[in-house]
Amino acid sequence: MQYDGPERRIHKVFVTRNTEYHVRKATCVGVRDRESGCWMTTHFALNLPVAGAIRFFESGALAAAPGLPQVGESMYFEARGRDLVTSSIVSVERPKADTVSTYAN
Repeated sequence: MQYDGPERRIHKVFVTRNTEYHVRKATCVGVRDRESGCWMTTHFALNLPVAGAIRFFESGALAAAPGLPQVGESMYFEARGRDLVTSSIVSVERPKADTVSTYAN
């Protein structure tokens, strides 16, 4: 059986306590509030590449790494002289096919 819907393997959902960051390859294509389920259409991270991952340690130290974050790390975005560091990622998921079809191209 051939699947003709949107390509899902290039998409990941990075879930924090309150927010879902939907990423295509390494660019944020959607941000959704977990409580309401509403898309946040003016969120700072939209259409920005993920600049990297940050891991915070109990000692207060932090370590930055390039690429997409893993569970326990925070996602880092930067643009226009502003930075955004998310809260810790609690899970990394694959979006549902019907969700991927709602992303802006």
